[in-house]
Amino acid sequence: MDKDNKNQIKSYLTFKLGTEEFAAHVSKVLNILEMTPITKVPKAPEYLKGVINLRGAVLPVIDARIKFGMPEAEYTNNTCIIVLDIDVDGESVHVGAIVDSVQAVVEIDNSQIMPLPTIGSRYKSEFIIGMAKIDDRFVIILNMDAVFSTDDITQIVDADSLEDAETENNE
Repeated sequence: MDKDNKNQIKSYLTFKLGTEEFAAHVSKVLNILEMTPITKVPKAPEYLKGVINLRGAVLPVIDARIKFGMPEAEYTNNTCIIVLDIDVDGESVHVGAIVDSVQAVVEIDNSQIMPLPTIGSRYKSEFIIGMAKIDDRFVIILNMDAVFSTDDITQIVDADSLEDAETENNE
């Protein structure tokens, strides 16, 4: 095994939205939180549920179901918020994503990742790295940076950074 392969992390956090299972590379996952009350942001996009206070910082929270064009669902005891570190034009932005449930951390080797079928996929292909078969099920591996496009993040950041800038300027 060459040293490049040894240094590549192959761990992914799997989570469910409806009956489908998705995976995000662990390097993008900062934390997993229980559901908590979310403060709504006026005029925010539909998928932006609002913001929460995470250790003194404002964290925008999006509903992953709405972002992926799925119907909203009632929150359950398994519903949680995955805190993600998203790269937007070289800048690190933290975003919370509401998911139905977190499953497990799994090891997926690059050789196990297959391209998504070109027909019958309802998800934007730029969101998806590929699929992997784990045990008897397929997991869709997401490119979390692409899921949150620059436009999305700009809308989210603009919605909650105006207050931050005003607060800083008044101090």
